[in-house]
Amino acid sequence: MTAPDLSAARKLLAESAGLADDILRALPEPAARSAGQQVSAAEAKNAARRARSSFMDAHAEAVYDELTAFRTLDLRLPELVEAAAAAFPGLVPTAAQLDADRDRRQADKEGYEIDQGIFLRAVLRSAQAGSHLLDAMLRPTPRALGLLPEFARTGTADLSSVRMERRDGVAHLTMCRDDCLNAEDERQVDDIETAVDLALLDPAVRVGVLRGGEMTHPRYRGRRVFSAGINLKSLHAGNISLVGFLLRRELGYIAKLTRGVLVEHETSWHSPTVGKPWIAVVDGFAIGGGAQLLLVFDHVIAAADAYLSLPAAQEGIVPGAANLRLSRVAGPRLARQVILGGRRVWATEPDARALVDEVAEPADLDAVLARAAARLAGPAVIPNRRMLNLAEEPQEGFRHYMAEFALQQALRLYSDDVLGKAGRFAGRATGR
Repeated sequence: MTAPDLSAARKLLAESAGLADDILRALPEPAARSAGQQVSAAEAKNAARRARSSFMDAHAEAVYDELTAFRTLDLRLPELVEAAAAAFPGLVPTAAQLDADRDRRQADKEGYEIDQGIFLRAVLRSAQAGSHLLDAMLRPTPRALGLLPEFARTGTADLSSVRMERRDGVAHLTMCRDDCLNAEDERQVDDIETAVDLALLDPAVRVGVLRGGEMTHPRYRGRRVFSAGINLKSLHAGNISLVGFLLRRELGYIAKLTRGVLVEHETSWHSPTVGKPWIAVVDGFAIGGGAQLLLVFDHVIAAADAYLSLPAAQEGIVPGAANLRLSRVAGPRLARQVILGGRRVWATEPDARALVDEVAEPADLDAVLARAAARLAGPAVIPNRRMLNLAEEPQEGFRHYMAEFALQQALRLYSDDVLGKAGRFAGRATGR
């Protein structure tokens, strides 16, 4: 694609987006629009989105190369969309547009994140641009790099919603959002990614463990809980974003659990990433996003009274990369029962063997965990898990899935059924 071609297309895109913006500015706030005004707004947005989609279909690699100085800059998702807004007017929402939407309830937003989904779908579809973006998201976060010396020295870190402690070469990550049963929001995603980075970067850590802490919720007071999934109260309030939560979660810490952290080290020539084995311990339940996590762990231990569920159809959203992984792990029939039908799988069921490696009484979990950590600390575990992950989920397949996920999840966030369901959950104290 020549520079003149891109320059002309950039100008046409800005003009098309500007027409839509003019129409929206002339209308009342989204929550105050009449039925006719809502139709006018939807028509204007659709026209601009057709233009954005066509533009990115034709110019995705040229756009990405300009934003990243021909892939010499490793821009994470927030930095990438911010750079795109500045360099290509009308392609993605501006900071001002996002700020205006951020102050609105989910049901009252303009839905600018759909435009980010269009942009990121095209970037991830490109083998050249998408692969570079996936690698950029595997880089350690600046926050983790800043905390690493202290964690390496003391073996402890308090990251607000996650506590860390290194004991005998095992990094114990404890999710401690007792106010919401470890239902995830953007704060927790940031804290978990930081914790995962620290565990991977600290040479004294051989194995990582993720477990839920004790709750203060009246129904679960004093009991450990793994995760209640996405925080639906935060979703209704408009505080669950496409870039900062849904995509960062998948391309950030979950990808690092699988592929490791991308950092220069002595053996970069044969292993570009630093990866380590991970164990999940499920107390109580792993709902939604909690169940998604289990699909990337090397060993899953569950309490005998625990259960797993992925209520995606009921919530109306796409359950991360579970659609990619669950069929492979559990088979297509069970995957459809869980994702489409909302089936709850108890740890003691025969079908749970596809999702859980060991089941133990709650009082025995610590001892079972200690034995599992000792087994996974062997030197041959890391290269073998690397080869298993390569065979089970090649990066190209993951990239193609995430490209479509970027747009489909954005559309789901602003669908009528999701907005209605999120509103019904708003008054609850937890994510369920």
